Amino acid sequence: MSTIELFWPAMTAGLLVALVAGPLGSLLVWRRLAYFGDSLSHAALLGVGLSLLLSIPGWVGISLVCVVVALLLGLLLKQPELASDTLLTILATTALSLGLIVIGFVDGIRVDLMAYLFGDLLSLSPQDLPILLAGTAFVLALLFWQWRGLVLASINEEMAAIDGVPVARLRLLLLILLALTVTAAMKVVGVLLITALLIIPAAAARRLSRTPEQMAVFATLIGMLAVCVGLAGSLQWDLPLGPAIVVSAALCFVLTSVLRQRRNA
Repeated sequence: MSTIELFWPAMTAGLLVALVAGPLGSLLVWRRLAYFGDSLSHAALLGVGLSLLLSIPGWVGISLVCVVVALLLGLLLKQPELASDTLLTILATTALSLGLIVIGFVDGIRVDLMAYLFGDLLSLSPQDLPILLAGTAFVLALLFWQWRGLVLASINEEMAAIDGVPVARLRLLLLILLALTVTAAMKVVGVLLITALLIIPAAAARRLSRTPEQMAVFATLIGMLAVCVGLAGSLQWDLPLGPAIVVSAALCFVLTSVLRQRRNA
């Protein structure tokens, strides 16, 4: 297999994930909900384990588990007894541990945990792309449809509720969309780095943007740039692909910080 045949499905998949991660990550940054990404990404490993144990397609198990965890998160965060970060930490660590335990029960199948933890984008085949494309289109369509309400709820939930925005329903929608994105991004950067792909480009874009729409577009472009640079670095220097993409995004964050400091000087 030639280098082009190996890399074009990886490049396409990475760009599709970045296309969704940009606006979704921007909403998470506005809402200060980075912990949600961590919780759902850790739950994805439980989905992997159940998929292997039940012999079902991996994306099916991961999607189902992430959606269930997203619904559970929505219910738990209504409980006033514990702080949200405490609940999220409990749920994330429990889901990750359960995932490792379930994988330990899988017999006769060699499990490459490093691929699940840090991504294995190069293992994608052209046959995987239609499902990813359909999922990307579905998430983007829902984001576009509910964008105004999601932005208003992210800026100030109380004011949005007064204006008639269905805040609780939109919070649940955001969690479900995040669950679906985590399912797709797991192949790109792995369980441990998914949140970085969502948050770092959005945080970098925030320094350059004046409107929510600008931030979403810039976050998408930065995420796509990080995917391209990470893939190029992996090809040139044989780097692990998932970490290379995240480091590229982090470099973009540093560059935007420098640009903002010079602009304000």
